Amino acid sequence: MKVVVAMMKHETNTFSPIVTDLARFEAWGLHFGPAAERAYADTAMPMGAYLRLCRERGAEVVTPVAAEAMPGGIVTSDAYERLATAIVEAVAAGCDAVLLDLHGAMVAEHVPDGEGELLRRLRAVAPDVPIAVTCDLHCNLTEAMVENCDALIGYKTYPHVDMAEQGERIARVLFDMIDGKVKPVMGFAPIPVLAQTLRMGTDDEPMKSMIDAARALEAGGMPAATVFGGFPMADVAHAGMAAVVVGDGDPVAAQAAADALARLAADRRDDFLYAHEALETALERAAALGDLGGPVILLDHADNCGSGGTQDVMGVLAAVIEKGLKDVAVGAIWDPEAVRRMVAAGPGVEVTLDLGGRTDMPAIGLRGRPLRLTGRVKAVTDGRFVVRGPMYTGVTVEMGPTAVLSIDDGRVDVVITSHHHEPWDRGVFTSVGIEPEAKRYLLLKSRIHYRAGFAPLARATITLDGEGVTTSDNSKLDYRALRHPLHPFDRVNG
Repeated sequence: MKVVVAMMKHETNTFSPIVTDLARFEAWGLHFGPAAERAYADTAMPMGAYLRLCRERGAEVVTPVAAEAMPGGIVTSDAYERLATAIVEAVAAGCDAVLLDLHGAMVAEHVPDGEGELLRRLRAVAPDVPIAVTCDLHCNLTEAMVENCDALIGYKTYPHVDMAEQGERIARVLFDMIDGKVKPVMGFAPIPVLAQTLRMGTDDEPMKSMIDAARALEAGGMPAATVFGGFPMADVAHAGMAAVVVGDGDPVAAQAAADALARLAADRRDDFLYAHEALETALERAAALGDLGGPVILLDHADNCGSGGTQDVMGVLAAVIEKGLKDVAVGAIWDPEAVRRMVAAGPGVEVTLDLGGRTDMPAIGLRGRPLRLTGRVKAVTDGRFVVRGPMYTGVTVEMGPTAVLSIDDGRVDVVITSHHHEPWDRGVFTSVGIEPEAKRYLLLKSRIHYRAGFAPLARATITLDGEGVTTSDNSKLDYRALRHPLHPFDRVNG
């Protein structure tokens, strides 16, 4: 058996000014040919699970590409075509099965549905070859994706600590199909709700109940079932929640199960909306907590690079410093120029920097505003570490040249990176000599993924409503392409 195994992932924030070109894929992880297999064979990623199962079957594996970029703005047509073409050509050359590790929210300059277009092209060159797909929980699922593969599944955890588990499940469905044990059929149900990412944590309601219902369907005999939260920062017609169920030979049953999941989500549509709180009020609560014997997590969620944020909006950090919070570690600010200056100065040297604020965000009318800070260069590193936590386990992270600015003799330690990176693993701090468990506050530019590495440390968590292109305030976003009716913009009947 010859199996094409490939990864092509990007979560596209159409409001983000960050250019997602091939260089951005290279900065995070871009591997062609055998290098793709070497990079992901021993990781807890869907591609890692695919490769392991192929080895167990003694299959020949072809890995045309493994590509992922940190979320950002629209993918350039050149980058999309380079990656998609590598996969299509490998499949066109001949194979017995295709296993794909995709995201589900890729938008390119010329293609609003990146994954649907890729799968359409694959079906055109290999109409009878079985194809299985794993997608992110934040997939904006489309009819084109469902129609052009045989089996599709999404993660059931956020933070995404079950990537390998779901990859293995859908790969086994595909191999069972090849062995004649199952006949996959899919039911697809779009849900007219634009949910907000802060309301999708799978340990929390309402998403917990959605996941429980999907798992119950699988326990009851459905090969796979998924409720997608969707990715609300993509201004495309297919943005929003969806359900998909893989049945065995009975399309009516699969569709009925998907419809039931969709109704369950639609009935709780208001629970998927985030309630805002004034920044000053949240900081007052943080200051009043006192010493809890461990860190308080402060979330600067509106500037989360893991959803396409620029990671250099300084408003929340400025407010934290002005509030006088002490023993704070910040992870992380993106500012390659500041890092260059700190590297040139060297550890132990005092520097004054205009930190961050290097990126304008025209889609939300926000100009970059740097924050002038004076501090000591506490550390300089290459920014490289291997993830040891439960999400992206085994993957090597490249933050690029990285430095730590210590303000007021350690009252605030700021990690500054040359590449965008969301802090979902403690390595963001430990790789630069900071012990996060020993800090009183951890200010993280994250939404939910921080839980993978930091939830066990947190004594409390406070969400800070700052500014940025990952805001949860819909009034700040000029949506133009969304389908209607769609909650919360329109009246949607249950």
